[in-house]
Amino acid sequence: MIKANPINPKTPAYVVSPPIKTGLVVGFGDVGERVTRLLTPEYSVTALIRNPQRAKTAGLCGANHLAGDLSKLETLTALGEQSNQFDAIFHFAPPPGSGLEDTHTRNLLVTLTKGLTATPTVHLKQFIYISTTGVYGDCGGDIINENRPLNPQTDRARRRVDAEQCLQAWAALHQVRLIILRAPGIYAIERLPLERIRSGTPAMIANEDSHTNHIHADDLAAACLAACTKAATLNSNQILNVVDDSDLKVGDFLDLLADHFQLTRPPRVSRAELQTRVNPPIASFLNESRRIQNTRMKAVLNLKLRYPTVQDFLTKTPRWSAETAAAAKFVTPGQPTG
Repeated sequence: MIKANPINPKTPAYVVSPPIKTGLVVGFGDVGERVTRLLTPEYSVTALIRNPQRAKTAGLCGANHLAGDLSKLETLTALGEQSNQFDAIFHFAPPPGSGLEDTHTRNLLVTLTKGLTATPTVHLKQFIYISTTGVYGDCGGDIINENRPLNPQTDRARRRVDAEQCLQAWAALHQVRLIILRAPGIYAIERLPLERIRSGTPAMIANEDSHTNHIHADDLAAACLAACTKAATLNSNQILNVVDDSDLKVGDFLDLLADHFQLTRPPRVSRAELQTRVNPPIASFLNESRRIQNTRMKAVLNLKLRYPTVQDFLTKTPRWSAETAAAAKFVTPGQPTG
């Protein structure tokens, strides 16, 4: 298995290459599907599929598919045989649910290494990875950027740090341009915490509440495409925070949604009480407060967000009644990206 090594401070020389022609999407979930739809008008895309039911969706997106489960190295043989055919890899698969290492990313890199070394013709030029802003840990509400030292405080975030370090070492070894996109809570119309609001789960009182960060799934997908497009012109690997311009606390975010969708605002309770009324993953999420800058993202990717703030998203979203909204699928706020 690949072990995480210290990052080589000496950046290897890269040859500027043309835009990608073929792409591999690893982790064909919501964001993977959105990225695939953006790519397929111009590029040949293959999706690595763990769930056979997703193969049809890949086809509807105009993509080919390969079967493989990152938790089972023996299922990745076909991927290894074809891995030298891709110009770019988009890695969106989350780590496993336990442990301190991202064995999914490690298995992927083992498989790719076999494929890339099996032939002198190697096409791979760029690698785009979605990580999480959870790697920064609790920042006490500070305004931070990509220079903030990593301080993962959950095993989930530690697995993401492991993935980042493995990818950095691997990319340097194989001279592949790596762009790590650190994303916060991803939202979209089908990913809103309306069920939490409807159930009456409380939020935290304002003076104890945590700052939260957001990115719409469409804007994250656009950032992935922009990263791939810009990668060939960059003279170094990049780590970018992909967040919008919102400046909200968790309770404020929930109040905005409640007002827009004609629901009752959540009651407010103390931090101590709230910790006893939510599940452990949400409790750990609420224990971390940070305000993340996106200056580097805008400068490097030249990306204009479709939804610069959550408020902008709501302005463009119909004011459904609570009954209509109940028919859609929703998840918890700040759903961890891993």
